[in-house]
Formats: sequence, structure tokens, C-alpha cells
Amino acid sequence: MDRKKQLKQMYKEITVEAGVYQIKNNENGKIFIGSTKNLKTLNGLKLMLETDSHSNKELQEEWSQLGKNAFTFEVLEILKKQDDPYFNEKEALSEIEKKWLEQLQPYEERGYNRKKSC
Repeated sequence: MDRKKQLKQMYKEITVEAGVYQIKNNENGKIFIGSTKNLKTLNGLKLMLETDSHSNKELQEEWSQLGKNAFTFEVLEILKKQDDPYFNEKEALSEIEKKWLEQLQPYEERGYNRKKSC
């Protein structure tokens, strides 16, 4: 098998993990909690911040002022996949994100998240 085919096969075998992450401002302790169906996309989030295109304005402003070295990215929880045909990954991911939001309360002076109105 040639190298290109090997790489393609390896890529197909990589497991995609969904989960909840936090971006922490090490200067002031503020955090942003988010979730993604693919934790490998965290590099894309860093790129969005570095290119001044993240949708959270306050996080983006502080990233631009302080630079990437002032922030750390951390996976808080990986979603456990289930073989149940009725398992809804999106709902399950939303539930664990909600749990972390309730636990860490990353709102106002503590973080960058906005409370969702019901």
C-alpha cells in the first residue's frame, strides 16, 4: 500500500470524540465553556481567535489584547458513545455542556458565556 493510501486509512480509523471544553484566561481567571461534536476542531477555534473571527466578542477582545499565551484550552469531559439506536449525540452533548455551565457558572465577571433565556 502506498503512503497516500496508508494516510487515508489512518485518517478513517481516527475516532472522532465529542465533548465539552473550556478556554481559560490565565490573567483574570475568566472562562468560556463550549461543546463540539469533534474535539479535534479545538485547533480551528484557536485559529478563529488568532484571525480575530470568534463570535464571542469579549473573549475575542481579550485574546487580541493579551495574546494566545494568556489562554489555555482544556477538555472537561468526553461524551461516552452508546450503541443504543435511540442515542441522540446532540442532546447528550447539550446535557453535559449544561452540567458544566451550571457547575462553573462562567457568566459576567466569571466568564465569557451568556445565560440563555428560556
